[in-house]
Amino acid sequence: MTAIKYETRARRPAGHGGGATLWAGLVLIGLVLLAAVVSVFWTPFDPEGVFSDSILLPPGAKHLLGTDSFGRDVFSSILRGAQISLLVGTVAVGIAAVLGVPFGIVAGMNPGRLDQFMMRGNDISLAFPALLLAIIFGAIFGAGTVTAMVALGIGTAPAFALIARSGTMQIMSREYVQAARASGKNGLFIGLRHVLPNISGMLIVQASVSFGIAVLAEAALSYLGLGTPPPTPSWGRMLQDAQGYLFIEPLLIVWPGIAIAVAVLGFNLLGDGLRDRFDPKMQVKR
Repeated sequence: MTAIKYETRARRPAGHGGGATLWAGLVLIGLVLLAAVVSVFWTPFDPEGVFSDSILLPPGAKHLLGTDSFGRDVFSSILRGAQISLLVGTVAVGIAAVLGVPFGIVAGMNPGRLDQFMMRGNDISLAFPALLLAIIFGAIFGAGTVTAMVALGIGTAPAFALIARSGTMQIMSREYVQAARASGKNGLFIGLRHVLPNISGMLIVQASVSFGIAVLAEAALSYLGLGTPPPTPSWGRMLQDAQGYLFIEPLLIVWPGIAIAVAVLGFNLLGDGLRDRFDPKMQVKR
């Protein structure tokens, strides 16, 4: 899991950077969020039940997206699966931010041996991708949604640490920070008052992209049987269940695949749009 690299690109007029991309991402994320919220209160059928009299039915008026090999309504499972994807993304990104951001700020505020020591440890952590760490955690502690969320959060934390350190080092060279240090303000005050607010834009961008990665990773883990256990609906688990019926009812793979693509694309577009808004290199005054 690597941090986002901020590179200089062709400059765009101020106020227009990433507008279409940002809105496209918000629309796609809105669809996923709507599905998750609706499924809390209502689904056409029980997505966790088994109905032997309606196995592998094609899309129709009663079952909009058909039914799976257990007779479950695919549309209901898609709706309920959005809950799992958003839950995993939220918790994983939250854990990553809580662990990585303070680590990176401390490193950036203390250049020298401490910074070098901390970042070498961070580099070692980056050698273990979040998905690989989740697989290892699943083998040790048992597969499950909680295990996946914690592992993905820990595996993503080094990326947040890199972003936080980079931003902190830029802020520490500013005159108002130098003035605060000269006036005797301690590191905690400077970090909370000056550093964190000024790097929040970069952290939000990292969070949005990491959210999409977490959604994709959870789907991969569930597909491998190391994520959300049955009968709880999960888009990755739906892919696993459908693979044995690829030539009988191929649409069973299409629907969860589209759901995963919409969620991941939405968060990636949101990250691109936010980066264009927050990164001053992307804009110039008209």
